[in-house]
Amino acid sequence: MLHQERTADVGRDEVFQVEGHGIDPIPDAERHGGAKDLFWLWFGSNLTFTYVINGALAVAFGLSFWQATAVVVIGGLSFFAISAAGLSGVRTGTATLVISRAAFGVRGNWPAGLLNWVVSIGYTIVNTVVGTLALEALFADLGWGLGGHTARAIALLVTLTMTFAVALWGHATVQFAERWMAYALALGFAALLVFVLPGADTAAPAQGPGTAGWSLAFVVMLAGPFSYVPMPADYTRYLPRTTSLKALTWSGGLGGFLSSVALGVAGVAAATQADMTDAVAGAEGLLPGWFQPLFLALILGGSVTNSIITLYSSSLNLQVLGIPWSRSRAIVISAAVTALGSLGALFLTDFTTSLLAFLSLLIIVFAPWGGVFLADMVLRRCTYDSDALHAGERGGYWFRSGWNPAGMTALLAGMVFAALTCDSELWTGPLVALLGGADLTLLGALVSVLVYVPLARRTATPVQQ
Repeated sequence: MLHQERTADVGRDEVFQVEGHGIDPIPDAERHGGAKDLFWLWFGSNLTFTYVINGALAVAFGLSFWQATAVVVIGGLSFFAISAAGLSGVRTGTATLVISRAAFGVRGNWPAGLLNWVVSIGYTIVNTVVGTLALEALFADLGWGLGGHTARAIALLVTLTMTFAVALWGHATVQFAERWMAYALALGFAALLVFVLPGADTAAPAQGPGTAGWSLAFVVMLAGPFSYVPMPADYTRYLPRTTSLKALTWSGGLGGFLSSVALGVAGVAAATQADMTDAVAGAEGLLPGWFQPLFLALILGGSVTNSIITLYSSSLNLQVLGIPWSRSRAIVISAAVTALGSLGALFLTDFTTSLLAFLSLLIIVFAPWGGVFLADMVLRRCTYDSDALHAGERGGYWFRSGWNPAGMTALLAGMVFAALTCDSELWTGPLVALLGGADLTLLGALVSVLVYVPLARRTATPVQQ
């Protein structure tokens, strides 16, 4: 592992050149950029139609326009915590799932790393399918008469190519693409908001949402930001060590907040006026005819921008799991699995709904995982022994046979609580009925924090720099 992480086929981090670095630490001489770059990364990658769907779901759970908007805003604020976690990348020059070895141990970190790769690929497949269907519909609107499955096949090829090419080139190209795609997407989604917001019904419903409605709305809104917890350092590891926590937090946090809240509110407004069971058709019905092709292009663009960062991080993830390849070669595995999954969903059987249900269930793991990781980062004041993170059993993060008892105990405690209080399509915890239908899955993160802090207070200490 040490040899593979230290001997990547390094090269300069430049736009439209294949990035040579993977999870090996970025040398100070190759650090560049500034915190402002993170604004465009998180702003662009979250200009995705998913947030429109999430906003509509909050209304479906019984919340009024203003109640749902409040939940959307609170969910958006969580991006400031996600962005702050990127300081670990500045300090160590490596990826988040390498840094989390400090909390779980080298071997203890492996199971969550595998699940995170599954989640990354799963959401990339879902985004690819959504983008492909939007592009296929756009072909039809433009009058391009392509018979049979030809239009869908071409649409899939275009969507995959746009995503894979950017992610393959690597870090600099990812940031470049997110910035420039954000310009166009921001204008388009701003127009969407202008079209749907004035007609919103702001009156409160006759019957309130109840505890279950509130809890489900929060789970939906916070699940998206929580899914990024294993990623922030992936995009800050090239920043100079002098980058401040304040600048980092505000730049990235504001980017994710603005895009997720704007699109979430658009979804809330649309749901008060139309049936959003089919969110694309529901929103499209509220738009003028001339804008509908542009709306489909927005869905495609948002799907691609989100897929780019998940696919890119998945290649680093594979290196963490021990794949003895460079990042650019490892990403071929992720791209191939994404292509096969998308082909199956589009041409063989519609398993997209089942896949989404499975991925949403994994919050039982990732909410507690995120709680432990963030608590560990705070206890260590975001200082780590960078060499030990890559040293395997010879390093200080090997703990007991590669497992950190404190981290694993806290993770399991949080997972048990999350499983007992989860209300999803595939699993309903035994405590949900006693809680009046409330879903408290996300509080698994808090349970993990409360268990981890007293167990690790003496061992998870700041490293002298």
